[in-house]
Amino acid sequence: MLRYIVRRLIGIPFLLLGVASVAFLLSQTTKGDPLAALVPERMMSNTEVVNAVKAEWGLDRSLPVRYFIYIGNLLQGDLGTSFATRRPVATDIAERLPATLELVISAMIIGTVMGFSLGLLSARFRNTVTDGSARMFALVGSSLPIFWSGLILLYLLSVRFPIVPGTGRLPPRTTPPPEVTGFYTIDSLLAGNIPLFLEVLSHLALPAFVLGWAVTGIITRLVRSSLIEGLSQDYARTARAKGAPERVVLIHHVLRNALIPVLTVLGFTFAYLITGAVLTESIFSWPGIGSYTVRAAASLDYPAIGGVTIVGSVAFLMANLITDIAYAWANPRIKVH
Repeated sequence: MLRYIVRRLIGIPFLLLGVASVAFLLSQTTKGDPLAALVPERMMSNTEVVNAVKAEWGLDRSLPVRYFIYIGNLLQGDLGTSFATRRPVATDIAERLPATLELVISAMIIGTVMGFSLGLLSARFRNTVTDGSARMFALVGSSLPIFWSGLILLYLLSVRFPIVPGTGRLPPRTTPPPEVTGFYTIDSLLAGNIPLFLEVLSHLALPAFVLGWAVTGIITRLVRSSLIEGLSQDYARTARAKGAPERVVLIHHVLRNALIPVLTVLGFTFAYLITGAVLTESIFSWPGIGSYTVRAAASLDYPAIGGVTIVGSVAFLMANLITDIAYAWANPRIKVH
């Protein structure tokens, strides 16, 4: 196992190098002009100003030179300087990453809990109204585009029937908790501020639900099929023959084995949630990496786009590594070398 983990970790930098190279080449071959983000429109006709900006940002150099400079900076941990904020991209991302992780982890918990619960109900009461209702709810969540379900639920639950707050992590005039982890939920608890913690949860609930609902269908279908298959196995029939009720057979005998195939999709689910966070953060004005990416793309902020791509790739690769390790641990029959 240790050899397998070390080999995977050694391969990650080479994969990231490939991702960074592709991202750089794609950004350099687009038709957009990054000068539009660096030079005011009224100064675009001033040749001296344009040339000075190109020299300052290295845009006057050839593509191979810019590529090797970019890779060299990456090897030193430098993601570049944002065209829009004029600050290091790593600093911008570090400030916004906790907000995105808090949203994605909350959505992962919600999606997994709902998926397992609905999958259990569907398997326990298969081919009944309960089964159909659970599958329909999960199917709607995974079928609707995130921007559509987010807008509809935002209108219904925040505007039409003000049950939960609207956008943002906190109300405009509310002071955030003292920063320890960057997660408002954890930091407010560490500060002992329960009212603030409840306020944070109320703002987090709707965007996390929208994002988690999108993956509920995948988990529900997988759990349901795994449980139904397990209920037909010999060990389940043996448990029934010994007098165990169906509920005990399902939960105590079949559920554990059903967890194993679900682990294979959790890594991809996490990656999907990071992607979906771009839309969710834009809809709910969530100050995370997703909204930062949208602004960077709109302003052709190539360093910011490249930095977000690298961070997203690291998250994706690490999530898959953790998933593979968890799968091998949960299923002793799987051998890793």
